[in-house]
Amino acid sequence: MTVTYFSGDHLATFLRSLAEVTDEMPQVIIADNGSEDGAPELAEKEYETVTLVRTGGNIGYGGAMNRGVAEVDPEVDYILISNPDVEWKPGAIDELMAAAQRWPRAGSLGPLIREPDGSVYPSARRVPDLVSGTGHAILGTVWKSNPWTAAYRADDETPSERPVGWLSGSCLLVRREAFEAIGGFDARYFMYMEDVDLGDRLGKAGWQNVYVPTAEVVHTKGHSAGRHPEKMLPAHHRSAYRFQADRNPGPWRAPLRLALRVGLAARSRLAVRAARRASASENAR
Repeated sequence: MTVTYFSGDHLATFLRSLAEVTDEMPQVIIADNGSEDGAPELAEKEYETVTLVRTGGNIGYGGAMNRGVAEVDPEVDYILISNPDVEWKPGAIDELMAAAQRWPRAGSLGPLIREPDGSVYPSARRVPDLVSGTGHAILGTVWKSNPWTAAYRADDETPSERPVGWLSGSCLLVRREAFEAIGGFDARYFMYMEDVDLGDRLGKAGWQNVYVPTAEVVHTKGHSAGRHPEKMLPAHHRSAYRFQADRNPGPWRAPLRLALRVGLAARSRLAVRAARRASASENAR
């Protein structure tokens, strides 16, 4: 299952690498959120196992994933959820499936994710509480070694197969039973944090999120965010607020939610300005 939105050549690489590392090309469902680049249509034409589902507009990542999963045969027990800018490495899917058998309570399993430069992306993390989540949100970009970011990213952990708080939704094997038991992704998250929310809700429902570093993929992050920082950065901050607000309900916590909303809105404006300055500087070169 993948969601596309002007994914272009990334989708072609995704499908080509998938065909190269599997003995038989698996069924692929593309939920397209209104692309006009022709990439989803070309993929459906080139691969017999590709099914294109049009969501009718940009309904967000989680909502589109849910829409696509609804098209999967009910007899299918495991669904591999992935961004279209993922490149598959040999054995990745087999390793995830083998781990699913070792961990019968695993609701989700995620691989080791590498950046294009070969470095390891911290894709297996703790669920952020109010303190660590806020500290990371406010200081993560200006003080990368701050203790809240380190705790949130689980930077003190070495890659090993283990249960974690949540796993990056850029590549995730989900057990159909677990995914449907919690209602899939929360479609209120337009983009970002839907994977944190999913992992947290799986954990609270008694399932595990298992990191499987023997499975590897490469992820070219943020091709959509990079084109539209003025839209994606505010969406990120809105999602961060929603996550914490949902977990701090009630009238007596209203001042806390207000402070969080104001702080994240201010940080969002600063982040957009910084992105615009960086883009202007790059274009001036």
